[in-house]
Amino acid sequence: MDTFLFIVELLGTVAFAISGAITAVEKGMDLFGVAVLGITTATGGGILRDLILGSTPPVAFRDPVYLLVAAGVSLLFFLPWPRRRLRGRHYERALLFSDAVGLAVFTVAGVCGAYRQDPQRSFVLLLFVGCVTGVGGGALRDIFAGDTPYIFVKNIYAVASLAGGALCALLLPRAGKVAAIAAGMAAVILLRLLAAHFDWNLPVAQTPARR
Repeated sequence: MDTFLFIVELLGTVAFAISGAITAVEKGMDLFGVAVLGITTATGGGILRDLILGSTPPVAFRDPVYLLVAAGVSLLFFLPWPRRRLRGRHYERALLFSDAVGLAVFTVAGVCGAYRQDPQRSFVLLLFVGCVTGVGGGALRDIFAGDTPYIFVKNIYAVASLAGGALCALLLPRAGKVAAIAAGMAAVILLRLLAAHFDWNLPVAQTPARR
């Protein structure tokens, strides 16, 4: 079953690395910048998860496969031919889908990581670790790219992570890991795509008009 989770995490690593690399290319970063942003997006959430759970050094440093995969994917998207295929709406769709998959994968990976350490951990902790793991890489990507983190300004993002994480946490002791992971990921991806399609957003604070 750990092999299954490893494969799922690799999928998320690829998805988030694509998201980070595409953002870096759009910002006009050089080869090093594209690699760093792709790696940071792909591994940032997992590193935060391990630090919260006291698992040091983080898995990303103990098992370099995640770093290597993220670096390879990022460098691939630095090449001209993938960029020529990702223009306009294609770029937006690729970024949205890769980001949704990465968010889903790392949300459930965070929940499973906390649950694996101690099945009796509180539901609140499982939810918190899942959300931080899911949104951490994307938030670091946006900060490094000089943008306000996406989770604070656009569509349903952290809320989707919380919903999918809650479903995964509830199903883990009842339905098993595979069913919990599949259901949690499906919930996150569905909410993200629906939020983007229908432009769902949380209420925004209104700034008082200056006199």
